[in-house]
Amino acid sequence: MQDFTAAFGLAFGLIVSADPDLVAIVLLSLRVSLSAVVLACLVGLPLGAALAVVRFPGRGAVLVLLNALMGFPPVVAGLLLYLLLSNAGPLGFLRLLYTPTAMILAQAVLVAPIVAALTRQVIEDLHREYDEQLSSLQVAGLDLVRTLLWDARYSLLTVALAGFGRAIAEVGAVIIVGGNINHVTRVMTTTIALETARGNLALALALGLILMALTTAVNAAVAGIRATMAHTAYA
Repeated sequence: MQDFTAAFGLAFGLIVSADPDLVAIVLLSLRVSLSAVVLACLVGLPLGAALAVVRFPGRGAVLVLLNALMGFPPVVAGLLLYLLLSNAGPLGFLRLLYTPTAMILAQAVLVAPIVAALTRQVIEDLHREYDEQLSSLQVAGLDLVRTLLWDARYSLLTVALAGFGRAIAEVGAVIIVGGNINHVTRVMTTTIALETARGNLALALALGLILMALTTAVNAAVAGIRATMAHTAYA
């Protein structure tokens, strides 16, 4: 019990003193995850909106595949990216393996289906609600997609936050393509796994506390946005 108490004390000390290694790991984690979410949103938002308003043969199969990809195993995604980015792979010439860029790609691959699937549901509901009005105004094609995306921007912000929560907690894929290299690709989740195995509980606990604070803040932001939207709708 005394060892655990001492570890918590050291962990709080690292946070309060803004330990340089701790800060570097947190900043890299935020840079990787935020970049991955931006990339995932650039792909997932228009894809989800298009699937919501466009009807085509095989759409049902595409939606089933998209929903299945929401639960895509991270280690499998990491393995596939590793094969693509390794020296023997088709993208090996880019020299991205064991870099933050590879980690961004890994997280984006995992987050994009989530963003696309949630966006599809949001836009489909909105399209159903305003279908007659939009049809009377002859809004169609890309204009329809852009209009619906703009009208649903607050709901889609919660989608992006959900994606960030998924990305910041990822460990399996990023450790495969990133390698967990000190001061290069070591993020919060991979460091927690490594330092726990080493018995360095202070740093692991400090990063765990920060990670919990970030995920709690994301969930609070999502709840706040939804409450604001609900209040505005009934106002």
